[in-house]
Amino acid sequence: MWLFKKKEYSSDEELLRHYKKSGDKELFADLFKKHVSMVYGTCLFYLQDKNEAQDATMQLFEKLLLDINNREIDNFKGWLSFVVRNHCISLIRKNKSLTKNIKSYYEFEYETPDLEQEEKINATSEDKLLENMKACLPKLKENQRLCVELFYLKNKSYQDIANETQFSLNEIKSYIQNGKRNLKLLIEEQTRIKNKNA
Repeated sequence: MWLFKKKEYSSDEELLRHYKKSGDKELFADLFKKHVSMVYGTCLFYLQDKNEAQDATMQLFEKLLLDINNREIDNFKGWLSFVVRNHCISLIRKNKSLTKNIKSYYEFEYETPDLEQEEKINATSEDKLLENMKACLPKLKENQRLCVELFYLKNKSYQDIANETQFSLNEIKSYIQNGKRNLKLLIEEQTRIKNKNA
């Protein structure tokens, strides 16, 4: 019945404002549900275990429910991505078996990501990434450069790249993700220097 239809919100930030104003936990649950696939997927990527990823997703829901009222958030999606990555890195640091597993497969930097850096990454569009990729590719680590080039510029699948390089599929996924992340930072820096000199 239309009387009971949920109010539609134009953005995550608007929904968040209404949650903070009303304290209605259902509003926060709706906000979290919109992004739960990304949260779970990120946790699974870092932790490499479905049960660990599910537990981490629930922990994040409870943590955010407690913490979010004390935060000023302009870009909810970017902020959430930052919090999820930090939470996973914290779990990896505490769990030695996870650390061993991750280090054997991935090139993760274990320092805590910087929120300002995260916002710069999220602000770089895919079109801008592709447009500036060739100029910035040589600045990446060799394994990242090779996988990013094969995947984006030569349209190779993960399996094609594995056959060509002998990297595992997990390694390729990591090299591409980290390479893309580093490229966006390089492009942002290049844009900043151009604007400064203009």
